[in-house]
This record gives sequence, structure tokens and C-alpha cells, in this order.
Amino acid sequence: MDHTTDHTDHITDHQDDVARPRTRALATEAVHAGRDDLAALGLHAPPIDLSTTYPSADSRAEAARIDAFAADGVLDDGPPVYGRLGNPTVARFETALARLEGTDAAVAFASGMAALTAVLLVRRSAGLGHVVAVRPLYGCSDHLLDTGVLGTEVTWVDPAGIADAMRPDTGLVLVESPANPTLAEVDLRAVAHGCGTVPLLVDNTFATPVLQRPAQSGARLVLHSATKYLGGHGDVLGGVVACDEAFAGQLRKMRFATGGVLHPLAGYLLLRGLATLPVRVRAASATAAELASRLAGDPRVTRVHYPRIGGAMVAFEVAGDPHAVTAGVRLITPAVSLGSVDSLIQHPASISHRVVAAGDRRAAGVSDRLLRLSVGLEDVDDLWADLDRALGAATPRTLAACSNHAKQDETNPGTASSSTSPAG
Repeated sequence: MDHTTDHTDHITDHQDDVARPRTRALATEAVHAGRDDLAALGLHAPPIDLSTTYPSADSRAEAARIDAFAADGVLDDGPPVYGRLGNPTVARFETALARLEGTDAAVAFASGMAALTAVLLVRRSAGLGHVVAVRPLYGCSDHLLDTGVLGTEVTWVDPAGIADAMRPDTGLVLVESPANPTLAEVDLRAVAHGCGTVPLLVDNTFATPVLQRPAQSGARLVLHSATKYLGGHGDVLGGVVACDEAFAGQLRKMRFATGGVLHPLAGYLLLRGLATLPVRVRAASATAAELASRLAGDPRVTRVHYPRIGGAMVAFEVAGDPHAVTAGVRLITPAVSLGSVDSLIQHPASISHRVVAAGDRRAAGVSDRLLRLSVGLEDVDDLWADLDRALGAATPRTLAACSNHAKQDETNPGTASSSTSPAG
């Protein structure tokens, strides 16, 4: 099962650079975007600029530049001024991510939640504080909207109800597809059509631009918790919004005002992470599809969720105690977060979605027996052996006996075998 983008998928180059092809494959962009000037600078690896401030000998000229930034959120091509206005290393990551998502620009933040907060504040400051959103979302995104701490108001709807929920003060429509943690998918083109002129924000953290580019389906804003797949190694926090230049200018001004800047070292690590993003996502997705198939055929598992577009995330509901499963794994790390080179498993109702009211959680499909598995780059048989052992420890004896019988059937030709088709 391979739903990933292959080497024939190219990205159009909008910059006038005769030394670079007009189109480049996604894998090529992942390696070279944000780095195209390095050879001319006599460099191979991108430099890390850790400066917080920069010399400004001509204060009148700097005043004019700052006035221009205050007007449109764009700092000209002159030297940097101050770290909160922008950083050259972070700018390389922003350029690269925008090219992978197929947008004009991208604006990076200290975390995914800082990025979402900036979007909401931009719309709220324009008098458009009403948000239409589809559950499930990442638990903290849900919590931020539901509590209204930013002065926003949310209306929760099914995808089909988006158009009817619009109001004069609606400033944003928010969806996540595949959704966290159930991996539910929505038709992004249909959702974008229902939004009319209201900006659609798609959280693309789970899919990454390797599997889908929401801007091509009509989304104006594409959100990533860069902490996850973009970084890919569990060692950097960050967030980013890919969008058109006009909205990017507003986000830069909000970032300057509120201070949610991405550290330059984090920008460097994220740029490095993008270089291997297609390879990591495709490899982990192949393993995840196989694990989803095996889980679907296991009587100790009552339901498996795996998205149509593929990906490296699997969600499944168990017949036994889900807490015993997370406690029983040895190779897989029982931890929140996802998208790392190593596999992680967690119980959403206890951790990532604990801040969502229990009734809302369950109504969105987040059951108390649901587990979320982020598949890494380990061998599929090693991962399955770990899951098999943990499931055995968590499962009532009768079901464990059925599981053992199914395993014996698989080794004896002519006997009945369990289904291997992912469910849900």
C-alpha cells in the first residue's frame, strides 16, 4: 500500500534563478530548498546565525525599514535588525517549507501552539473572532478554541455543516486531516468550497507535504507542529504556518508583537530535518500500513484506524486494558508526541486529549480504549513482536487464546486465517 507522492511529483519554482530548473521533484526540493545560495557563499552546510541584534550605523535608514515592516510585515533585503523581526537561519527553514507546501511564504514560531495562537490573534484583531472547527483536533488546539482564552468563539460542526455555521464575524475555519488521534479524513476541496471567502486552515502535521499539500485543495493556511515530522528526531520544538505573502506579513507582525519566535538553532535543526522528510515518511508509512493490517486481523484489537492517504500513524482500539498495552511495550516508547525516527505509543484519553471534555472527546471518536501509534523507522517484525507481547499482557485469557489459535492457523495451510485488511 503506497499512497505517498513519488518522484514524478514536481514543485514549480517561482523564483527567477537561471541556475535552477523551473520545476524540481519533492525529494530534490527537500534537500535543496533554502540552501540554493550556499555554493555562491562558499558554503556547503547552512550557517547558524545566533545573533540577537545587529549593527545599525544608519539609524534613519533603520527607522524607515522598521516603518515598512510595521505597515506590511516585510523586512527588505538589507541586513537583519533584531532577532524578533527575523533571523537568517530561521528564514531558510521558512523558505524551504513554503516550497514544499507550494505556498508563497511560511512563518515559523516557537511551537505549533504558538503558530495557531498567532493565526487566531490576527483574525481576532481584525474583528473576526468567530471560528468554525471540525473535531477531532489535536487536544491542545481543541482546548485553546473551547476555552476562548484569546477572545475567540468557536462553533463545532461536522464537515457538511461548515457553510451553515458561517457568521459575519467568522474569521477562520479549522480542520485537521488526517485528524489527531482518530486519523479521520475530510474532503479538503469540499471543505474549502464551503468556506467561501473565509480562510481555511488545515493542520497538516500528520500528513506532511509528502502525502498532501492542502494549499492545492483551496486551503489558505497550512499549519504544522514542526516538532513532529518536520524535525523528525524528537529533539526540537517548533511550529510553522505556510500561506500567501499577505497573510504571512500579518503573522510576522503578530510574531514580533507577541514574541513567539523560533530559536535559530531550532530553525537549523528543522531545515536539516526537511532534507530527509520524504525518505522518513515513506519508509515509516510502509511499516505503518503493514502494522495496521496485522492489527486488523488480531482478535485482541476491536478496531483499526488508518487513513486513506497512508502515513506513519496508526490508531487502534483494544479489547483489553489500553493502559496495560502502553505499560507493556519495551521497544516502542510509551510517550506523547509523534513523528520521530523511533516509534511512540500513547493513550489519547489520558494524555494528548485529556484537556478535552470527556463527552466531547468520545463524541469525536476518541474512545477510552483508543491507542495512538506513531510508527518510526524500526524493522516491522521487531515492532510487531513488541506490540504482540504488550497486547497479550493486556488481553483477557479467552481472547488471548483466540489470538494464539489464529497464529497456529497461519502456520498450517488449509486452515482459516484472520482478515488482514485495515478497518475503520
